[in-house]
Amino acid sequence: MEEKKTDWKSMLGFALILGIVGFMLIRNQEENRVVEQSTEGTEVADEILSPVISVKEALSNTPVASQGEVLIFSNKLVAFKINTRGALINEALLKSFKTYDSLPVYLVKGGDHQFDLEFMTKDGRKVHTKDMIFTPTTSQNADNQVLSLKTDLGNGGFIEFRYELQPDDYMMDFNIRSQGLAQAANTSEEVALNWELQGYRRSKGMDNENRYTEVKFEYDGGSDDYTGQGENAEEEAEKITYIAYKQHFFSSILLTDTPFKSGLIESFNNFSANGEQDVLTKKFTSKVLLDYNGGELAYNMDWYFGPTDYDILEGYDRNLDEVVDLGWGIFGFVNEWAIRPLFSFLTDPIKGLGIPYGIAIILLTVCVRLVLSPVLYKSYLTQAKMKILKPEINKISEKYKDNAVKKQQETMKIQNEAGASPLSGCLPALLQMPVFFALFKFFPTAFELRQKSFLWADDLSSYDEVFSLPYKIPFYGDHVSLFPILASISIFFYMKMTTGQNMQAAQQPGMPNMKFIMYLSPVFMLVFFNNYASGLSLYYFVSNLITIGIMLVIKYVIIDKDKVLAKIEKAKAKPKKKKGRFASKMSQIMEQAQVQQEEKKKIK
Repeated sequence: MEEKKTDWKSMLGFALILGIVGFMLIRNQEENRVVEQSTEGTEVADEILSPVISVKEALSNTPVASQGEVLIFSNKLVAFKINTRGALINEALLKSFKTYDSLPVYLVKGGDHQFDLEFMTKDGRKVHTKDMIFTPTTSQNADNQVLSLKTDLGNGGFIEFRYELQPDDYMMDFNIRSQGLAQAANTSEEVALNWELQGYRRSKGMDNENRYTEVKFEYDGGSDDYTGQGENAEEEAEKITYIAYKQHFFSSILLTDTPFKSGLIESFNNFSANGEQDVLTKKFTSKVLLDYNGGELAYNMDWYFGPTDYDILEGYDRNLDEVVDLGWGIFGFVNEWAIRPLFSFLTDPIKGLGIPYGIAIILLTVCVRLVLSPVLYKSYLTQAKMKILKPEINKISEKYKDNAVKKQQETMKIQNEAGASPLSGCLPALLQMPVFFALFKFFPTAFELRQKSFLWADDLSSYDEVFSLPYKIPFYGDHVSLFPILASISIFFYMKMTTGQNMQAAQQPGMPNMKFIMYLSPVFMLVFFNNYASGLSLYYFVSNLITIGIMLVIKYVIIDKDKVLAKIEKAKAKPKKKKGRFASKMSQIMEQAQVQQEEKKKIK
């Protein structure tokens, strides 16, 4: 079961379509001495200089001066630095990736990460594991590296944080357990687990990156939710099974086999709160409650530090694919079962064709249009016929210019005789909307497009800047992207072709001004897509070109103008058939409206 809230910014983006990190991460101020031990991929100090403090010492009035020692714990994909103070991850470096300006990708760096257990002692005092020194030991479990850190509770008691890392995996086993904790802790009070992380800019387009930076979490046996994009966003949930701090293309995810009893999950939008800075995206905090089990702590967990890649996350079979925002409802269904498999086939060099990503987007567009062409053919045919009927409709408008109801009746009649009823083209157009919105969600979240170039675009997951501006234009930005310009031009010509025949009718009372919409939609595309993923603008540009091409073929090759007009004349010459019940009712309603209109004129 999946629960989704309305994402108003995405809905606004949908509405607009329808109308148509450069920062070096903070480094530690103090040099931590890295100590070594001869274990494959793991280095641990032979001698711990910092004192090991007990619970009683932690609660004493003596301040804790030690900053702990740093332990290096790594595999082929991720390099961790874990501090003996608090058994805290100080660094998490992804070895295979770079930021947009070629800096290393750190998901954790320096003081931007906090992880702490908070519990009460029997005498009512609060203890934090972040203030305590842990003693490390290492071992090897088959091919896996194991790092155990224990803090002394006195009398043989301890709290243990245990990390186990496989040779080639972003997921790390993480367990918390205790022994003898019941002697010191008030087990009638729950243990609070506090987890904090600061998000940093890693992509060229910070607007776009921040739009897809948020907290996702799973709760209550499989439901999932998110905090949203507000400046301050928070959610409460029970039986939480994972919390994902998603920073667009990279995520830090804490999973647990034993659900957390309840929790408060928050995000603070630094970028929204201070638009002048271009370094910080969002800060995430979670406070979840743990239960004692027989007076002790026993939680088997996992920690994922890696790319927000749908294929990788889906492979863990833990519902982590929901972290990738493919859209809700039918939009997500279309992405999961149609768009993603097709795009993977086109781009995968091993299991597919291995086509370059820019060409793959073009081929994907062609495939989508071919699949939809039987559905859309009727709509395109109707639009072409409406263009042919424009002179006839203009004659009717002139003849009945003082009688709007009669004009509408005659217009509908001639459209039906030509087989060009506007209503016949509406349903096919609506049927393509799930695909339309699915692709709107797919391109900005497709990890495969990250830092993939095509023509002048150096990154299809970000904007394709052709030149920068000396100032920032509200809503537009401080640069000019070329693909949105091309998409805007193509959508203008498309709308000119499809709305030109409706201009006259559009001026009737209560009808939208089609000419205004024809000019407004390209402007929306130009402005709001200037900071979006260039892959998305490339898709719309190619899609519009294909649509224009199809309509030109229908107009000049498939449809015979003389036959359409002859059909109308033949229908006029035939004796009138008895109207059906629905047609008779509609005619009656329109006649009544005409009478009421004439009476109003007499009163005036």
